[in-house]
Amino acid sequence: MSYFRITLLRSSIGLPKQASGVLKALGLRKRMKTVYHPVSQQVAGQIFAVKELVDVQEVDQKFTPEELKELRRPDSGFYVESRHQDQRMD
Repeated sequence: MSYFRITLLRSSIGLPKQASGVLKALGLRKRMKTVYHPVSQQVAGQIFAVKELVDVQEVDQKFTPEELKELRRPDSGFYVESRHQDQRMD
């Protein structure tokens, strides 16, 4: 079974009440909150109504909050190579 992973990126403040209602129906109340819904036409229609405010991905399984936090962690920009003893042949 696949799921929509929906993350609220922007607030609905200042938008019509319909947009706020759709977000509440999806279970999104705070920015950067992520919810999962099974893939269906009804959920796809709700997402389409607020597509500017949310980020949507189709995933095969639900992630735990710890896994989501790890996915959001940015790349450090560098990596450390282990030191290697150079053995020279004389």
